[in-house]
Amino acid sequence: MDRRVFNRRVILGGAAVATTSLSTASEAASASTTARTAPAGGEVRRIKMYAERLSGGRMGYGFERGKASVPGPLIELNEGDTLHIEFENTMDVPVSLHVHGVDYEISSDGTRQNKSAVEPGGTRVYTWRTHKPGRREDGTWRAGSAGYWHYHDHVVGTVHGTGGIRNGLYGPVVVRRKGDILPDATHTIVFNDMTINNKPPHSGPDFEATMGDRVEIVMITHGEYYHTFHMHGHRWADNRTGILTGPDDPTRVVDTKICGPAESFGFQVIAGEGVGAGAWMYHCHVQSHSDMGMAGLFLVKKPDGTIPGYDPHEHARTASSGEKSGHAH
Repeated sequence: MDRRVFNRRVILGGAAVATTSLSTASEAASASTTARTAPAGGEVRRIKMYAERLSGGRMGYGFERGKASVPGPLIELNEGDTLHIEFENTMDVPVSLHVHGVDYEISSDGTRQNKSAVEPGGTRVYTWRTHKPGRREDGTWRAGSAGYWHYHDHVVGTVHGTGGIRNGLYGPVVVRRKGDILPDATHTIVFNDMTINNKPPHSGPDFEATMGDRVEIVMITHGEYYHTFHMHGHRWADNRTGILTGPDDPTRVVDTKICGPAESFGFQVIAGEGVGAGAWMYHCHVQSHSDMGMAGLFLVKKPDGTIPGYDPHEHARTASSGEKSGHAH
């Protein structure tokens, strides 16, 4: 079970690296009735990233040497920001950093064919840029960079990075538009082949929140299979932010979404809104996939820290044994 309650993120337009406790975020949220919003972009930032080998044959990205993780850390930008990433490869094989959804020159593509991989022990600067929406000279509309995106290796194992992705070299990118509502916490869920975040079957990861927290989920899919992501008790708008803009917004509200390899989406929910605290399941709704362990818990606590009906010892026993049980929706 993943008991982490800290969320490391790069915030462009604010501090370079911030660590946020979910409990602290909850207290801050409850102290104010006005949602925090993203500022205007236009900042230029520089960060350091590392690629490292981890236990069990895994590989990961990290902001600090010796602290790589799977998934890699959240990179957060605002439209108009530019990010320079000094990337160091500490592994014994070439590796790269390839990003979806933002702008970059061919030298930052992160592929062998464009000679933008990093040899063992080497370093390279990758530059990512974002832009605001606007009208082109020919009158057509150019979409902005805002959205839920991701980065991954593109060279380990094959020229497409199949080995790197399979072993954990991937992570989330969120690009926000000025005025977008900011969450109290962000969690990344990656359906990678038949695992979630490269964890063993029936082992989550589980995520914690307190009633009323605004929680953001970044959902990414990698590997060979299509999945259907489903979260119990919570719904979101099927649009760029996952949030309705008002009473007349016709966007479809969903609690399940099909996701294929290299696709990503995200949304925000208010923890326990209308349903209360509890151990709310999320899982792949392809039945054989969930039976094989593609499931975790969204643990929503009451203000006193309790979770109705949840016994962590029983959950750990059931998860470790891979015990099957029926559940209704």
